[in-house]
Amino acid sequence: MTKSPSSLLAGNKVIPVLVIEDPADALPLAQCLVDNGLPVLEITLRSDAALAAIETIASKVEGAIVGVGSILNGAQLQSAKDAGGQFGVSPGVSNALLDVLVDNDWPFLPGAGTLSEMLTLRDAGYFDQKLFPAAVLGGLSMLKAVAGPVADISFCPTGGIKPDNAAEFLAQPNVFAIGGTWIAPLDLVRARDWAEIGKRAAEAAKLA
Repeated sequence: MTKSPSSLLAGNKVIPVLVIEDPADALPLAQCLVDNGLPVLEITLRSDAALAAIETIASKVEGAIVGVGSILNGAQLQSAKDAGGQFGVSPGVSNALLDVLVDNDWPFLPGAGTLSEMLTLRDAGYFDQKLFPAAVLGGLSMLKAVAGPVADISFCPTGGIKPDNAAEFLAQPNVFAIGGTWIAPLDLVRARDWAEIGKRAAEAAKLA
């Protein structure tokens, strides 16, 4: 049976999407987010430091639920698991990646952008999917449009989610969580502005 990461979220509905360039930032960044009410994290494989950061957070930050984003192939999936990731996320799914997923019981949130992709993932057992890039695809209008034909699919929209529209996305019946970079954008991480990141995290935690 395919596992969904939604069972790991334990009611947490806001997932910071993170790019970590310096392994030294992993611990204070993750601790800041967890302490301010956002324990579910998506560390993307968009930097050379990502796997080291995942290992640090998974082993040292109590209460963190570590997701690994931007997984594009089976090799990355295995590396993410080995680093201590608790679930995976992809922006989309190729045939090759889908073959790996169906033979794997690691919780995974695959990305979809069209009804055909949603149906393909649904047939493979994935009823929780990432909608990406959400804003480009129509955002709320897209979610409302697909709610009828694929009523049993629930989404985590990511891409274009901001403080001014986050609550509206979360109010949609077919949304189980949202993801976004606005909580800990790369410029604030580079500046190590944990105070501002903590403030944004605390505000985002209230949305749930």
